[in-house]
Amino acid sequence: MLELKRITKVFNEGTADEKIALRGIDLTLAPGDFVTVIGSNGAGKSTLMNIISGRLSPDTGEVWINGCDVTALKEHARARYIGRVFQDPMAGTAPHMTIEENLALAYNRTKRRTLSLGVTKQKREWFRETLRTLHLGLEDRLAAKVGLLSGGERQALSLLMATFTKPDVLLLDEHTAALDPARAELVTDTSVDYPKLDIRLP
Repeated sequence: MLELKRITKVFNEGTADEKIALRGIDLTLAPGDFVTVIGSNGAGKSTLMNIISGRLSPDTGEVWINGCDVTALKEHARARYIGRVFQDPMAGTAPHMTIEENLALAYNRTKRRTLSLGVTKQKREWFRETLRTLHLGLEDRLAAKVGLLSGGERQALSLLMATFTKPDVLLLDEHTAALDPARAELVTDTSVDYPKLDIRLP
């Protein structure tokens, strides 16, 4: 469950450029809820997602996930609860690293930090099987640099990475806006279908 309590966020407070992005937002979502947030540019949609993910702190209010107050937790500490796919296809991946290296980073996201990505033979095979669910042929391109993939392929990969650890909350921030219609449809279908798959971590 995700619960927002009286969330307020003001930018440039007390100046001529003061902007009230969010004012007293209350929201309660149950497991399985699918919610679309609609608004014009500057309405506060991304600010809301940034506060949920921990990228921004609210000026007032609280963020609760599964009965735990996570308001004080930084973005990396909320990774066990939250997955996110950004509008920019490059934002959710490391373009100069390979597909395998990106997957290893996502896999280890909630684990104790080490300098080694630790890709075992078993884990590599699991990466291949998981990539196969995207039906893009990426399972045969583990050594390819992510920066060489198309926008749709990168977004599909970002979505897969965001859901590796079965997060309690999945944030999709206009994640098809930068794609052509065909790729947007692919990523949209994947967004609906992939979180439902029973893919178990090795």
